[in-house]
Amino acid sequence: MKSITDADFDAEVLKSKGLVLVDFWAEWCGPCRQLLPIMEEVSSEMKDKVEILKMNVDESPSTPAGFGIRSIPALLLFKDGKLIDTKVGLNPKSVITSWINQYA
Repeated sequence: MKSITDADFDAEVLKSKGLVLVDFWAEWCGPCRQLLPIMEEVSSEMKDKVEILKMNVDESPSTPAGFGIRSIPALLLFKDGKLIDTKVGLNPKSVITSWINQYA
């Protein structure tokens, strides 16, 4: 999974084609750390359907603020550069994969 910042968010997410999932997280967030191995599995298993990117909210605060993110982990799903759905909190792999498949 690739990490992105405020500086490359437009190019990596808003100008991309297809599905892009952005995982907003922070080092100090316990549920975010629990979600990391799940997202790595989903990323490798579903790489043909979705690109999964990570954004550290402490290092890049502008983008999460712009989307009104108040709780992390927050997963934002984009299709062709448009936000189509959001999930907040620690979700099991089965929930995340079925959520992605709903839009793939």
